[in-house]
Amino acid sequence: MNQIQAKSGSRGYVLKCAVVAALAGFLFGFDTIVISGTEQNIQTLWQLNGLMHGLCMSAAIWGTVLGALFGGLPSERYGRRKTLLWIGLLYFVSAVGSGIAPDKYFFMVSRFIGGVGVGVATVASPLYISEISPPKLRGRLAGMFQFNIVFGILVAFVSNFLIAEYVAESVAWRWMLGVEAFPALLYTVLCFGIPESPRWLIVHGGQQEAGKEVFRKINPDLSGSEIDELVESVTASVGDRQTAARFFTMRLKVPILLAILIAAFNQLSGINAILYFAPRLLGLAGIEKELYCAICIGVTNLVFTFVGLWLIDMVGRRTLLYIGSIGYIASLAVCAFCFLTFPAFRVVSCAIDVETTAKQATAINDPESSLTGTEKEQVRKSYADAKQSLMEASSREEYQGKAISIPAGGTTEEVIVLAGTAKKEASSILGSTKFVVLLSIMAFIAAHAIGQGAVIWVFISEIFPNRNRAAGQALGSFTHWLFAATITLAFPIAIRAFDAGVIFAFFCGMMCLQLLWVKLMVPETKGVPLEEIQKKLGIG
Repeated sequence: MNQIQAKSGSRGYVLKCAVVAALAGFLFGFDTIVISGTEQNIQTLWQLNGLMHGLCMSAAIWGTVLGALFGGLPSERYGRRKTLLWIGLLYFVSAVGSGIAPDKYFFMVSRFIGGVGVGVATVASPLYISEISPPKLRGRLAGMFQFNIVFGILVAFVSNFLIAEYVAESVAWRWMLGVEAFPALLYTVLCFGIPESPRWLIVHGGQQEAGKEVFRKINPDLSGSEIDELVESVTASVGDRQTAARFFTMRLKVPILLAILIAAFNQLSGINAILYFAPRLLGLAGIEKELYCAICIGVTNLVFTFVGLWLIDMVGRRTLLYIGSIGYIASLAVCAFCFLTFPAFRVVSCAIDVETTAKQATAINDPESSLTGTEKEQVRKSYADAKQSLMEASSREEYQGKAISIPAGGTTEEVIVLAGTAKKEASSILGSTKFVVLLSIMAFIAAHAIGQGAVIWVFISEIFPNRNRAAGQALGSFTHWLFAATITLAFPIAIRAFDAGVIFAFFCGMMCLQLLWVKLMVPETKGVPLEEIQKKLGIG
């Protein structure tokens, strides 16, 4: 009976530590997605062209790239726990700064700071959880970081929807961004109640007795001799410290390549572009109440993340990547087919561009506008191009609706009315097809949640030796966010230059390559102790 109680207490203690560390993932998800409800307001408020709009949207992600690149340094030097504490403070500063931002530059700096927190979180949190978890539970516990990311995404969608409904439009976007300060403070306080990683204490901190004590707390069912064996195994896994400390060597070529590829493919699926621009993409599909539909996407993400975490220690990491890859390919192919086949989608897209650029063209006449003459000319050109594109799209022979003619001397108010009429007619022509796109996007989200989403942070945290794990996690996170930043920066430009179907087809092609990679290269790490995985990968 005492052994059963000890085992139950052990799991409860480990679970508490894992949940607190994983809350960094909640803030990660909330921080990165909350901007999806504000991006169109920001674009209009500061009259942003495609490039500046992309910079405002991707500022946080470029901060994430920096945080991920250097996140391994504080994790190794000062410990996982102290690093987790500082992450909470970065989130808090970013939320307050973004909410009160007086101009686009202050806004970008504030978002950049939050991005640094996100980047460091993707290194420190999975590291901490994997290092305190027993092998049989490691997949599910480390996967809680991903679950909290998804939960944060859902809460951000719901928060945006509620604030948009009940707060004045002129300040709603500020509240959407600023409300994150409250969970950031709560998370920071909770971090004071968790211990340092025992593996960090032994390998980096030189505190073997302190590490042994933490191992006793999280493994009370193990005997004294078994604890000693575990400590010796952790110590032995380091090997020669001078050799082990070097990272970019042939010795680590397999885990390095695996980390880079799983991170790159994660973003080449298009997941961040689709999540960040979900309301806009749903608008392109002719769906009204885009924020409400975005909540449906968030719920789908949460439910299938649960499924992924339930399966990850049962069927394994490799099987989930197979399932996710096939789901990616099918759902993206359907979206590409719909956008490329039905010209009404193009009319909706062009009409949205006209509405956006018309509002910007109206705003540049404001005496208080801070735009330069060159920037104003760019807005006027974008407006003219958008009107021309709408007239061309609605005049195509395959389009079943009325051809739109926009008078040269028409006011922006008249043009907005014409664009709205065209959008409504095109949406009506699409009929149930637009819901096929919605369902396909939800299927795409489900495939991501059950596959790459559930696996990526668990897998990267498992494949590197103890001495190199922080650097390996940083490499994987850096690669992930470098691709995320590049795609998010390019997306507003690409969505104007290309049909949405072309973009979906590109992502679909990348997922065909991922399926091939999973078959040829990815090993299974389910249920294998961390110190044994390096032997499995041929790391001496």
